[in-house]
Amino acid sequence: MVNFTVIFIFLPFLLGFIAYLLPKTDRFLATAASLLSIIFSAVVLITRQEFNLVLMGNFGVSLTVDNLSGYFILTNGLVTLAVAIYGWLKSKTPYFYTQLTILHGSVNSVFCCADFITLYVALEVIGIATFLLISYPRHNRSIWIGLRYLLLSNTVMLFYLVGAVLVFQSQGSFAFAALQNASVEAMVLILLGLLTKGGIFLSGMWLPLTHAESESPVSATLSGIVVKTGIFPIIRCAQMVEELAPIVEIFSTGTVTLGVVLGMFCTDIKRIFAFSTISQLGYVLIGSEGAGIYALAHGVAKAGLFLTSGSLATRQIGSIPPISFSNWLVLAVCSLSIMGLPGLVGFGAKELVLAHLPQWQNWWLNLCSIGTVIILCPVLLIPCQGKTLEKESSPGLFLAAVTVIASLLYPHAYKWDKIIKTVATIALGLGIYYRGWRRWQWQYNSPLEQLENLLSLLTIVAVLLFTILAYELP
Repeated sequence: MVNFTVIFIFLPFLLGFIAYLLPKTDRFLATAASLLSIIFSAVVLITRQEFNLVLMGNFGVSLTVDNLSGYFILTNGLVTLAVAIYGWLKSKTPYFYTQLTILHGSVNSVFCCADFITLYVALEVIGIATFLLISYPRHNRSIWIGLRYLLLSNTVMLFYLVGAVLVFQSQGSFAFAALQNASVEAMVLILLGLLTKGGIFLSGMWLPLTHAESESPVSATLSGIVVKTGIFPIIRCAQMVEELAPIVEIFSTGTVTLGVVLGMFCTDIKRIFAFSTISQLGYVLIGSEGAGIYALAHGVAKAGLFLTSGSLATRQIGSIPPISFSNWLVLAVCSLSIMGLPGLVGFGAKELVLAHLPQWQNWWLNLCSIGTVIILCPVLLIPCQGKTLEKESSPGLFLAAVTVIASLLYPHAYKWDKIIKTVATIALGLGIYYRGWRRWQWQYNSPLEQLENLLSLLTIVAVLLFTILAYELP
């Protein structure tokens, strides 16, 4: 299994380069890479294998694969497979498949690594591949959005690298566990980089514009898997370093609240999905017990929503003409999964996360769940033109089916009190939206998303991190 893991990590990079050299194999190799990830993760989750592969013991460079890795890798495989199928239907070029496959391999590397230097290399490759995918259409807008992402990504990764060096300087190791006795400055710099890459709280305000203005398959990839490469290492470190608990608590709760509040005042459907992503990432970060299942639930549902949004005639809610039944079905099932409807994977994932939280946090996130329903209500009300099917809907239908099948992962959630609470929450949100919220005219005009303000927000987050850690550390 150890040797297979090494092959599994490096094979997508090889397949990506082959796809570019042999254009006729591009879609097949991208599909093969995603299927390999699905098979590998299934083996890990079914056998519950956990192992650590030391690469450079003197520097703490190692790989770790466990149940948490399995869920994140499975999410990566499913989302990439759906995007590859979408690209097949839209006749994407070998260049697209090359970047997608390399990105896929880099994301898997993050989910397997257990040290800061390997993580740095993987995140930098992810940043470059993501930039190339965002700018794939080659028009001025896409190039600017890509450069904006690349500038912010490289800036925070420079901070992250300095923090990693400080950890090694004081502890003689790059291992995640070395963060336990690291300085406040090192923790702040590392967390600032990871929180920004993960789209968390104020440092994640780059996310709405980037996701909304990218092509639908790129938006699906960003929301489904890329942003989780910043969250996964934080979860890993939080399991080892108890001082990170207040950071996770504050930033995850703030992220859920921020995404819900701003998303309620959007009328652009892709921006609605983007702000919903910010909110849902808070659930992934806060739920160390259920982070893997929640990452899977959110990844497949949000990828399905973004892929289907590319088939809409307009992005303005209220102006969308009737859509095919297959597109409406994908939008409805994926939205209801994010709302937490029983029978879909989002229900069990949310209940697993809430079950391990303090009572005040549990109540607050349940309140935010009403806001999630209000955000996604307009999607359910998009008119449908009969039972027409479109082949372009097949990737979305595949992901919608996954949300149903994956609901079997946590059967213990199906207790009458939890089912009644969830149904009541969804009904309340639907009632609030239908009886009054949809008449609200005020819209969020995105001042926080301007580049100069994004850099200012990083300063605020850094100060907040330093203040919390200085108070918590002895």
